[in-house]
Amino acid sequence: MSRKTWLITGASSGLGKALAEHVLALGDQVVATASSTRATTELAARYPQTALAVKLDVTDAEDRLAGVRAAEERFGGIDILVNNAAIDFVGALEEQEESDYRRLFEVNFFGAVALTRAVLPGMRARRSGTVVNVSSMDGLASLPANGYYSAGKFALEGFTEALWQEIEPIGLHAMIIQPGSFRTGIENRTKVSGAAIEDYAATAGVFRAMMGNLTPEMFPGDPARAAEAIVQAVHAPKPAHWVVLGSDAQRRIGVKLDQLRAEFEAGRELALSTDFPGAADNAVL
Repeated sequence: MSRKTWLITGASSGLGKALAEHVLALGDQVVATASSTRATTELAARYPQTALAVKLDVTDAEDRLAGVRAAEERFGGIDILVNNAAIDFVGALEEQEESDYRRLFEVNFFGAVALTRAVLPGMRARRSGTVVNVSSMDGLASLPANGYYSAGKFALEGFTEALWQEIEPIGLHAMIIQPGSFRTGIENRTKVSGAAIEDYAATAGVFRAMMGNLTPEMFPGDPARAAEAIVQAVHAPKPAHWVVLGSDAQRRIGVKLDQLRAEFEAGRELALSTDFPGAADNAVL
């Protein structure tokens, strides 16, 4: 297998860092990006021939273009883009501050979209490349207190699903990674947004109360093993579109799919009743 070049956002900690380290250990090349290069510079120093640390705030257009340019100049192009950078705020939908959930969408959705668009021309020119968008189990199964985070991940999944239908005919690929709870230190980075509203005490309020008591042991997922699984998924002979990681994600997504299927089947007659008579025979989609 020839050496590949990965551009990984959010590579200074957590899953992004674990993936960068694993890929470098395998002998591939990595452009490790983050809004601060303190951690990624140390990583690049350990792999001077195959790693490049780049400051890249995914919400900054100049940073995005400079990061792609640096990758192309150093390694000739980007084979695998991993949109991993993300932030989170906790609170009921009514509680959270608008500035916080807008910032969340700028990082988790719009930043990933813009970086993907910046990388695609090079991939199209080579007729080769993979876009890996890191979603979450929350990207398919939402929970109270994390609604805006889920909404951003839902949006990223919708974008990615359309993307792979557009790029696969020209030799590219895109996939969604849906991790559960991994020991990435996210409990130290997630912030509570807005003032508590008593009416949500039994729903979002439960999660608010948990925030100060989270410990690594409450997160079953191992980032190093997740990194191995992502590399395996990317290099699979027939790469999957959805890759679920973690026992909790497998469980929660399974419950959601069962619920969705049950309500889908129960609503079949109602759905069919809304067509013009005979119109289904001429449907184009």
